[in-house]
Amino acid sequence: MVARPDKRALKAVLIDLSGTLHIDDTAVPGAQEALKKLRNASVTVKFVTNTTKESKRNLLERLHRLNFDVQENEIFTSLSAARSLIEQKNHRPLLLVEDSALEDFTGIDTSEPNAVVIGLAPEHFNYQTLNKAFRMILDGAPLIAIHKARYYKRKDGLALGPGPFVTGLEYATDRKASVVGKPEKTFFMQALSDLGCSPGEAVMIGDDARDDVGGAQNAGMLGILVRSGKYREGDENKISPPPHLTCDSFPDAVEHILQNLGSY
Repeated sequence: MVARPDKRALKAVLIDLSGTLHIDDTAVPGAQEALKKLRNASVTVKFVTNTTKESKRNLLERLHRLNFDVQENEIFTSLSAARSLIEQKNHRPLLLVEDSALEDFTGIDTSEPNAVVIGLAPEHFNYQTLNKAFRMILDGAPLIAIHKARYYKRKDGLALGPGPFVTGLEYATDRKASVVGKPEKTFFMQALSDLGCSPGEAVMIGDDARDDVGGAQNAGMLGILVRSGKYREGDENKISPPPHLTCDSFPDAVEHILQNLGSY
């Protein structure tokens, strides 16, 4: 591995959740203990996730059931980023997200919607609902993608993410979506904003080469790709520059970080 000429001491580690720490209700082996080790080091930890399947509260409860030591204020979600944009723009959204995620939009006016906000919503990805979104976009409503992941990992295998549905609406309407979650640079900068460090003093760990690692590296961070979750052989070759490091799992990534704290 080639050290960067501008290497600095590492101050923060951003960690993806689904596919990196856990898959549905199963923890990645050794992940809880690895997280404890990382917390004992002189770095700040933050969890960044594109999940739109559930609210932050439900996600936190899931992590606690799996014995992960995580606090709510340590989690930054693409749902939070989407809500901020909706409030900033005074949008009244048609929310295409799972019902379990709707509580993160409590208080948002959704009457007579004038914007389409789309995340992962398998129960709502039917012709009638997508056609309603299509017509709204044609009539001038902005299309906001909470993220555009191609697929994600479930216990029963890989599953379509919201990306194919967002891209379908883009294709049909000849409009481009505004993306708020990973891999957008703005998302990573927002996640770092309260940690008191620059991108060059942070590293991202995740199982998605494009959204986790590529996005973080485009924002000026280093990215560590783990071969768990949605990882498929050769993913590390799909981004340029390639990942700073590719590890078998989150515990392996943590071990590397702890051994190299002063050389990032």
